[in-house]
Formats: sequence, structure tokens, C-alpha cells
Amino acid sequence: MKDNSSKIFNKLAEVMSETAGLANGVKKEVEIIAKSQVERILNDFEVVQRDEFDVMKEMLVNSSDTINKLEKKIKSLENQIKKLKPTK
Repeated sequence: MKDNSSKIFNKLAEVMSETAGLANGVKKEVEIIAKSQVERILNDFEVVQRDEFDVMKEMLVNSSDTINKLEKKIKSLENQIKKLKPTK
């Protein structure tokens, strides 16, 4: 009797282990499908991806710095021109 109950528990443990493995596999498949659907929807709405956003942000910051430097240079040159012009 103990031998039979031991076999039953072993078989039950084996079935539960297989079921857990199968459930884990199904979970991963659902996650993959959900992720691909979300990506498809975001692409349909033309949402910018994070890495693209970060590149554009860095370009904007660099452009802003360049513009500020050029504005200072223009003001400096304008001041030099004013000094060279004779006043009436």
C-alpha cells in the first residue's frame, strides 16, 4: 500500500511539475504576443521610441548651445562695428 501511495505521489508531483512548466511556457508566449501587439499599436500611432527621443533631445541641446554661442558672437561683432562707425 505504501508503495502504491508513493507511486501516486510521485506521479502527482511529476504531473504538477509538467503543468507548471507548461503554464510558464504559455505565460512567456502570451507576454511575447502582448509585447508585439503593443509595439504594432505604437508604430501605428507613430510614437517615437525612447532611444530615438534621446538622440533628438541631445541634438536639440547641442543646437541650443550652438545658437547661444552664435548669438553672443553676433552681439560682439555688432559692438565692434558700432565702435568703428563714426558717430554723427
